[in-house]
Amino acid sequence: MLIKFHTSAAPDIVMLRDLAQYLLALVGKELQARGVILSSELPSAIERLERAIEEDMVRENSHEHSTFALHANSFPHSGGLAQRAWPFLDLLREAHKQDKDVIWGV
Repeated sequence: MLIKFHTSAAPDIVMLRDLAQYLLALVGKELQARGVILSSELPSAIERLERAIEEDMVRENSHEHSTFALHANSFPHSGGLAQRAWPFLDLLREAHKQDKDVIWGV
């Protein structure tokens, strides 16, 4: 199932339900058929998502260094949270700049 995120401040983004559920949980929201992140909630949501991305990057770098000798170049880059969350984070930032809500739906 696809989830569509919309704000008048940026182009819509569409993502798979599992990723949407995960990202929304990171910003303190629960995936429902429809929902909203109010403009007043955006600073906290952005901060929480940025922190989660930073923590994921630290874990990924730590893992790469610890397993590099065993798996040298045997696995392509996995594309961590930063890569998957960037469009959503960008949407949140643009909505915050323009003081707009972010809504989602199926």
